[in-house]
Amino acid sequence: MKKLPSKLEKRLQKRKEDDSFRELLSSRPGVDFFSNDYLGFSNSEEIFEKASRILKTSEVLNGSTGSRLLSGNHSLFKLLENQLASFHNAQSALVFNSGYDANIGLFSAIPQKGDIILYDELSHASIRDGLQMSLARNYKFLHNDLQDLEAKLKRFSSADDDAVTYVVTESVFSMDGDSPDLDNLLGLTEKYGARLIVDEAHATGVLGENGQGMVQQLKLETQIFARIHTFGKAIGAHGAVVVGSRDLKDYLVNFSRSFIYTTALSPHSVATISAVYRKLENDPQPIKELRRNIDFFRAEIKKNKLDGSFADSNSAIQVCVIPGNSLVRNIASQLSQSGFNVKAILSPTVPAGAERLRFCVHSYNSFDEISQVLKDLGNFVAKNK
Repeated sequence: MKKLPSKLEKRLQKRKEDDSFRELLSSRPGVDFFSNDYLGFSNSEEIFEKASRILKTSEVLNGSTGSRLLSGNHSLFKLLENQLASFHNAQSALVFNSGYDANIGLFSAIPQKGDIILYDELSHASIRDGLQMSLARNYKFLHNDLQDLEAKLKRFSSADDDAVTYVVTESVFSMDGDSPDLDNLLGLTEKYGARLIVDEAHATGVLGENGQGMVQQLKLETQIFARIHTFGKAIGAHGAVVVGSRDLKDYLVNFSRSFIYTTALSPHSVATISAVYRKLENDPQPIKELRRNIDFFRAEIKKNKLDGSFADSNSAIQVCVIPGNSLVRNIASQLSQSGFNVKAILSPTVPAGAERLRFCVHSYNSFDEISQVLKDLGNFVAKNK
C-alpha cells in the first residue's frame, strides 16, 4: 500500500498532539448515558416484531434494489410517507437515507443563486455542508440571538422580488441541548418575508405529547417552510424525512441529488420506522418516562452543586463543560471505570475551551443510575480542579 501524502500525515499527527485523535471503538459494557437512543427503541423486541409483521404483509423482504427513481420505490415507502405526513401534520413527506443526506439534499437544492440563507452559528455540520453546496449566499447569526438575526435580516434582505431569504435553526441543538425561542424567531421571519427551516433531529420522539417535535408542540407547523425529522435518535432506526408542502416534495424528487442518486433504504429500515411511529401514536408512556428522567437529572445537578458546569437544557441532552481535551477525556475515562458510558466532546468538534461531557438521558435510565453518575462526576470534577 502506498503511504499517505506527507501533508495528510502531518494533519493526523497534529490531531494526536492535540489529544483530539478520533478512533472507532467497539461497544463497551456500562450504563448508557451516551447514545441517542432516547426511548430505547433500537433494542425493543416489540418494535422488531411489529416491523417483521409489516414486512411479511409487503411484497419485498431484503434489498431495495436501486434508487427510488429506478427500482427501489417499494410499496412500504408510500405507506410510510403517508403515515409521516399525517403524524407531522404536513401536506407531504419525503424519506431520505439519513439526516445528513436530508440536509445535504435540501440545502443544496432549494436555495438558488441570488437567495440568502441565514443560519444559526451552531447548526449541525450536515446543514453547513449542504449550505456550502448551495448557489445562494449564506451567513451565520449568533446562536439563538434574535437581535443579531434581525440585524442580518435587515442587512441582507434583498429588494429583488425573485430573491428568497431562508432562516435555518434547530429545535434542540446537539452539542448544547438548548433551544431557540421559536415563536419569536418565526415572527421575525414573517416580518421580513423569510422562510423558516427547522431541523427537529433531537426533538423528534422527545418533545410533544407523542413526540411530534417542538414545532408541533407549539402549533406552528403550518407556518414553517420545511422540517427535518431524523430516525437515528429517539426513533431508534435509520433515515430521515423532510416534511412540508406537496410542491416541496415534488421539487426535491426532481432536484435533490442526495435523494436521486442513492440506493433507497432497505424494506426492513422502512418497516422499522413505520413500527416506531405506530408505537408513538398509541403509547406515550416511553416519552413520559423520558421526561420524568430529564426532570430528575436536572434536580440531581443542583443537588450535587454542578449548576455552574452544566448548560441550561430541558432536553434529553445535558452538557457539562470541562475545558481541555485531556481533562475531559480523563474524567470520561474515570466515569467509564465506574460503569457509566458518557461521551467526551473534544475540540475541534466544539471550540477550544468549551470541551464537554455530553450526557444523553434515556427513558430506561433508573433514578439510582442518574444519582450515582452525577455524584461520581461531582467527585471527579472536585479532584481535578
